[in-house]
Amino acid sequence: MKEFCDVAVIGGGMGGVAAALAACESGARVVLSEPTDWLGGQMTSQGVSALDEHRYIEQAGGTRSYMALREAIRDHYRQRYGVLAMPDGAPLNPGNAWVSAMCFEPQVAVDVIMAWLQPFITSGQLRLCLRHVPVAAQIIGRRVEMVRLQALDDDSEIEIRAGMVLDATETGDLLPLLGAEYRVGAEARSETGEADAPEVAKPGEIQGFTFCFAVEYCPGEDHTIAKPAGYEAIRDAQPFTLTLTTRSGELRPFRVFASGPTGLPPFWTYRRLIDGTLLDPSGRLRDIAMINWNSNDYHDATIIDVPAEAAEAALAAARRLSICFLYWMQTEMERDDGTGRGYPELRLVPEVMGTVDGLAKAPYIRESRRIVALKRIVADDILAAGRMSARAAHVDDSCGIGWYYMDLHPAPGNPRSLFEPTLPFQIPLGALTPRQSDTLLGACKNIGTTHLSNGSYRLHPVEWNIGGAAGVLAARALADALTPAQIRRDRLRVLQAELVARGIALGWAIDIAPDHPRHALIQRLLAAGMIAAGSERDRSLELQLDAPCTSREAHAVVQAAADIAGRAVPPPPEQQPDAVADGAVWAGLLGGLGIVFAREAVPTLGEVLELLHNHGVGS
Repeated sequence: MKEFCDVAVIGGGMGGVAAALAACESGARVVLSEPTDWLGGQMTSQGVSALDEHRYIEQAGGTRSYMALREAIRDHYRQRYGVLAMPDGAPLNPGNAWVSAMCFEPQVAVDVIMAWLQPFITSGQLRLCLRHVPVAAQIIGRRVEMVRLQALDDDSEIEIRAGMVLDATETGDLLPLLGAEYRVGAEARSETGEADAPEVAKPGEIQGFTFCFAVEYCPGEDHTIAKPAGYEAIRDAQPFTLTLTTRSGELRPFRVFASGPTGLPPFWTYRRLIDGTLLDPSGRLRDIAMINWNSNDYHDATIIDVPAEAAEAALAAARRLSICFLYWMQTEMERDDGTGRGYPELRLVPEVMGTVDGLAKAPYIRESRRIVALKRIVADDILAAGRMSARAAHVDDSCGIGWYYMDLHPAPGNPRSLFEPTLPFQIPLGALTPRQSDTLLGACKNIGTTHLSNGSYRLHPVEWNIGGAAGVLAARALADALTPAQIRRDRLRVLQAELVARGIALGWAIDIAPDHPRHALIQRLLAAGMIAAGSERDRSLELQLDAPCTSREAHAVVQAAADIAGRAVPPPPEQQPDAVADGAVWAGLLGGLGIVFAREAVPTLGEVLELLHNHGVGS
């Protein structure tokens, strides 16, 4: 069977769903495939429904659709349990976990996603192919001609022919099928310049993956599973523990339901999905926690670029590891009260993951094959060490923003973990765009990062943003009969205006809410470089619209305005760069844009932005 469409999105994880939604909303005809029967990837089928986010997520750093997704999930629990917010007034977190502001049952997210997609499915604009995997693909010249999907249930095949193809698979599966150039594992230090990269490239050094599972706490009951075969060998090969070890060797001991001896919060509430007491004070609702811990990370082998038999063996071993860790928790984990070992009260709850064995439908994937892109993001672009700025290195072709630690788990042959501080960063459009193809885009964890920088770009809100931007870019490329590279080169500011209009922020300004009347203009100016390097505003994530600008800051603002208006850039003022920009300085700068400014008083940044808006800049 052949299927013709505008945009083919291969992979239905967070990036794939966001891409399909964005492309459909842009009017494109879309095919979306997914290997499992659940859309949503790491937040659903992979079991990580405790979202890895940053501390500003309630006010900035997520796309409009991502924030709507979070609110729709909250609404489910508000309506079901009548709990509107946390006891302290903070937004509702159904799991009340300390790792995330949003923890919930995966099925709830699946239902929200399906409800959003259903109108497009009903109208015929979107064809959804659940339990389908790509098995073949063809590229002729610089164009992807075909992707063949195979149904896992009956081996039937669909040949997809699309104007644009988005690889949103969890491990970059289209890249080897197309014979495309890509990177995998750790690059050599000589290639990336990263201090933490190895001297020699190590393609097999790919972050470990995890089969997550959920357990319910049932006081007074015994739900101990049968002892897994080979339990002792698995337990001793990767000693199970609730104590984590930092890069410097510092021990971080946790207890199960009580605070740890050094004050760390309980292990149980780390990724708790349901706080029974919060949602139902009567006590009838039991706690449910998702287990995604260092002890059940599998990093002895990889499933990428190995024979099928080896990949299946690694997946089976990872499943055994998680089941063994559950058994250890039920039988050997030290009890908080010192009365013995094991918590047989922990019941595996298969219904949470939608499976028979209780493990997630798919492994939690942290690292993918990565396209060789027009722009590669390296660790030094985002690491906080040695920087005075509040933001990571500026990206002129921003198509989104994100923030997370550079979080790397052990990999085959390398037991180290990294959890390095970063600065709030942007997502380069060039990182989504392969050098070799005009009709292929990365839309998941397969963009142009490195082994190291991927540790910050693989998290929930960033992956959703990547997919959403890819969907908008694909639809725009088809509508304008241009390649993504041509749009990036010749129509970047036009595309960025569309991204902003669709609720995708391009730069960090935590004091500018999405409903601010000048939000769109500010976001476009941020992408064009309105934050002057080394200035006071460069050292804060707040724009401080009520404060005046220095001469240096004023020039950066007008320079960015000239950029998005397609005007010549005014020369910098002669005044000292860090002196306050008075009316004369602004008059000279704005005059270069044809804007008359005759005020003597020192204007605030907000007043200048209002003036720019009134003269059509950014409209």
